[in-house]
Amino acid sequence: MGINMEKVIEICCGSYEDALAAYHGGAGRIELNSALHLGGLTPSLGTLLLTKKNTELRVIAMVRPRGAGFCYSAAEFEVMKADARLLMENGADGLAFGCLDKEGNVDESQTQEIIDIIKEYKGEAVFHRAFDCVQDPYQTMEKLIEMGVTRVLTSGQKAKAMDGMELIADLQKKYGDRIELLAGSGMNADNAKEMMEKTGISQVHSSCKGWLCDPTTTGPEVSYAYAAEPHENDYDVVDENLVKKLVARI
Repeated sequence: MGINMEKVIEICCGSYEDALAAYHGGAGRIELNSALHLGGLTPSLGTLLLTKKNTELRVIAMVRPRGAGFCYSAAEFEVMKADARLLMENGADGLAFGCLDKEGNVDESQTQEIIDIIKEYKGEAVFHRAFDCVQDPYQTMEKLIEMGVTRVLTSGQKAKAMDGMELIADLQKKYGDRIELLAGSGMNADNAKEMMEKTGISQVHSSCKGWLCDPTTTGPEVSYAYAAEPHENDYDVVDENLVKKLVARI
C-alpha cells in the first residue's frame, strides 16, 4: 500500500465552529469530536454534515462512546458500530477509534469489525491514542498493520509526544513504509517541525487550543465549569491564529 508522506497538519476539533477555525487557518484534515475535555467523544451528525457541506476538509470522525479507557462492553460496542456506519454514510473520510481488552491488548474482533465498516465506504481507519495504553507497542503495530489500519495516532506512550519522540522515531523506522504515524499530544507551532525532523514522520495532530468565556457557566450557587482556574468560566476552542502559525511553520 502507498504510504502518504506529504506533510499533514491535523487539527483536533470539538465542534463545527472548531472545524471552521481549522479550515480558515489552513488545515487540510481534522479529527472531529465532541467533548474534547474528556479526550474526545463521537461527534453529532449535524456537526459532521455542516463541516462537510461548508468546508473542503478531510474529516476523520471520532468513534468513542464515553470517557476513561477503551475496553468496551457489548452494549457500548453496538453503539460504536451504529455510529461508525452513520458517520461513514454521511460523508466522514475515515474514523478514529481504539478497542482494547482488559489486559491492554488490541481487542481484535471489535477492531476488525470497525475496520470492515470503514473499508466498506473506502475510508481511512485510524487507531487513536488507545495505542499509548497497550502493553507492547511493537507487537500492537504489527497487528494493526496486518488488520489494515491506515494510521496510528500516538504520543510515543508518554503524556506528551515530545517526550515519546524516541519511540515514535523507532516505530517510524521499523513500520513507516507500511503504516502512517501521526504524532499527537502537546504538538504546536514551536515543536512540530522538530518532531518531524527528528522522527521522520510527516504528520502531526494538534488542538491549537484557545479559550472563550461563557458568563452563564456559573450561577450564584451552581457551577458547570470543567476547566481549572483561570478558565473556570471558559470553554476550549480551536484558535484560528494558532492553526495559521502551525501551518506556516510546516
